[in-house]
Amino acid sequence: MNKKSLLRSNNKFHFTSLGCARNLVDSEVMIGLLLKKGLEITPEIEEADFLIVNTCGFLEAARKEALEVIDEIFQEKKKSAKVIVAGCMVQKHSDLLKTTFPNIHHLIGSGDVEKIVDAVQTKEMGSSITSAKSYLEMGEIPRAISTPNHYAYLKIAEGCKKRCAFCIIPTIKGKLKSKTNEQVLKEFKALLSQGVKEIILIAQDLGDFGKDRKEKEGLTLLLKQILEIKQDFWLRLLYLYPDEITDELIEVIQSDSRICPYLDMPLQHINDDVLKAMHRKTSREQIIEIITNLRKKLPDITIRTSLMVGYPGETEEQFEELIDFVKTYQLDNIGVFKFSKEKEAFAANLEHQIPEDIKQKRFEKLTKAQFEVVLAKNQQRIGQVLDCFVEGFHPDSEYLLRARHKGQCPDIDGQIIITDGRLVNEFGKLYKVRITDFSDYDLIGEVIAVCEEPPRQNKLKVLV
Repeated sequence: MNKKSLLRSNNKFHFTSLGCARNLVDSEVMIGLLLKKGLEITPEIEEADFLIVNTCGFLEAARKEALEVIDEIFQEKKKSAKVIVAGCMVQKHSDLLKTTFPNIHHLIGSGDVEKIVDAVQTKEMGSSITSAKSYLEMGEIPRAISTPNHYAYLKIAEGCKKRCAFCIIPTIKGKLKSKTNEQVLKEFKALLSQGVKEIILIAQDLGDFGKDRKEKEGLTLLLKQILEIKQDFWLRLLYLYPDEITDELIEVIQSDSRICPYLDMPLQHINDDVLKAMHRKTSREQIIEIITNLRKKLPDITIRTSLMVGYPGETEEQFEELIDFVKTYQLDNIGVFKFSKEKEAFAANLEHQIPEDIKQKRFEKLTKAQFEVVLAKNQQRIGQVLDCFVEGFHPDSEYLLRARHKGQCPDIDGQIIITDGRLVNEFGKLYKVRITDFSDYDLIGEVIAVCEEPPRQNKLKVLV
């Protein structure tokens, strides 16, 4: 089937991307490939000739969500439409997908992103699942940026070289694989040329960048090269394990205000015995030393982390140590997770598995402790004036706007509810916002000045 025939019929597709930001980048590549082939994207399930779901298979909850989304699509789609499922869940659980939904038109493995065009063009049901476990776009592969015009993700590596006992990412995504510095810089500059103002570097662990090439300070070198670019931007670092936060890296962050003083640093726990059982590389003492050092050298640092409750063998005393840590060291944002017994993870076979009701109680108690920390921190923000991207209307009211400052990452952190946006003449632009109040995890503020000239406008950015 050639491009002209695709344009005549069966040319609309609907896309659903589940899971992490790395998955979103893969989705953007698939969208870019289809747009380049002449297809048209639609937000309406009922209009689509092809319905594509890029799945996450990391946890049972993610797989359950994927099944629910696919089921909903089958119920709502038009009779002739074809369903295509891609991603991590396909790579590890294709039999479950085939059994549950025997009418899936095509399955695409997590490393076979570029097969999306074949999947759309073929008339026969089938699959494209090779041994490639992860995908890194290289060279002249098109990518359609699906985020708002002013920010975008840049995936610099895939896979993972760590072996945490609770995690199956290495079995899903394979070994660490880093892009070349030249490729990252090329993509970074391309994003800037399209008017992107905030670029978020992502990987399973940014600190491991280049280690597959035996580079010791690969990320630090890459950041120095990026900072040689003479343009204004926000650069955000997403996912840096504590054992990878070196003095050299901190110095680079200190050196340039364009790097957001923001780190997503997965800790998982604070008790030494639990950390050892998790096969983590840092101790309680090291974690506290890292946090203290970051706050000393970067006073405005926002630290986000993830913590796990209910790990096999976690005692009540160990859990209370975690509660005390949260109250004492008051990290800005915490994602709390209950241990998920993934059969391919080392921890799945450990003794002393924690009952679900105890996991839930610990989850609720830790979440409550962190919520109190957040309220206290938000109270301290009142009166501050922050540079913020005003991003659009608030979903609850057309009379309110929403914004983010450097300490807030898209989609995972709180936001700023703008009650007075009379000075706003364009979304995706920097404004000075005075914080006047807060509501749970969100701040409340008013725009008091414009920070910059309008960025270039692009409704759909396709990078080639």
